[in-house]
Amino acid sequence: MTPAFSPHFTTERLDFHPADTPLHPPIFVLVRGGDVLCRPDDSPLLSHIPDSSPSEFTLFIGSLEGRPICAASVKTVPAGLRPVPLRDLFGTVGDEELGIVGRAVQYVDFDRTHRYCGQCGAATLRKKDEIARVCPSCGLVAYPRLSPAVIVRVTDKERILLARSPHFPAGRYSVVAGFVEPGENVEHAARREVMEETGIAIANLRYFGSQPWPFPHSLMIGFTADYGGGEAVPDRQEIEDAGWFNADALPDLPGPASIARALIEDWLAGQ
Repeated sequence: MTPAFSPHFTTERLDFHPADTPLHPPIFVLVRGGDVLCRPDDSPLLSHIPDSSPSEFTLFIGSLEGRPICAASVKTVPAGLRPVPLRDLFGTVGDEELGIVGRAVQYVDFDRTHRYCGQCGAATLRKKDEIARVCPSCGLVAYPRLSPAVIVRVTDKERILLARSPHFPAGRYSVVAGFVEPGENVEHAARREVMEETGIAIANLRYFGSQPWPFPHSLMIGFTADYGGGEAVPDRQEIEDAGWFNADALPDLPGPASIARALIEDWLAGQ
C-alpha cells in the first residue's frame, strides 16, 4: 500500500466554482509575468490592488470561506510589495496559499497568451460564464491549457533508476518523466517514456499520486514500477545519462516541492 502523498501546489479548501456569488470582500493575487507580488511578510494574498499598480485584467478563480479570490495581471510593482518567482514561494508560504497562487499564475498566463484565435486569427473575448476565451468571428472556444505528464520511479531491489536531462542543474538526476501523447493512456505513456529515454522495460506499474505543476501548466501523474529488463542506455536527446543508484550513493536530487522528490523519498523510507 503506497503511503499517503500530500502534493504541493494544490489546495483542498478553495471552492473553484461556488454555487452562490461570494459576498465578502475579495482577496487578490497580483501576477507579473511568472512572478507573484508579495507583502513584506511574504504573503501573496492581498486585500486590495494598490492604486499605483492598476491591473490589466482581473479573473475570479474561486472562493475561500466565502471570500472571492481574484487573480490580477499587473505590469508594475508598487511600493511595499516585491516580486517573487512562483517556485521561490515554496517553503515561505503554506501549501494552501501555494496552491492558490499557482492557480492564479496559470490563469493569468492563459488569458494573456490567448488574445487571438488559433483558428482564424481574430481577437478573442473573455467568456462570461467561465474562464475561457471565445472567438467572435468563428466561435472557437479556448480553455486553459493543462498538459498531463507521467513520472515514474523504477526500482530493482536496492537500486533506483535515475536519469539526467541536459537542462538540469549540474550533477542533478531525477526519475523519468514525460508528456502523455494523443491516443495513449497514462499507463502506456509511463511504459513508453521509460523505454524511450533509458532503454528499460518496466513491470508492476502502480499509481502513486498526482500533483499540479504550474511551470507552466503540467499535471504530474506519478507511478512506481519494478525493473522488467534491459540495460540503462540514455537516448542522448532528452536524457544525457541514466543509471542505477543505491540509497547510500545518490546524486543531487530534485527539490522538495516536486513529486519527483516525493517518489524518491518514499523509496528511501523503505530502505
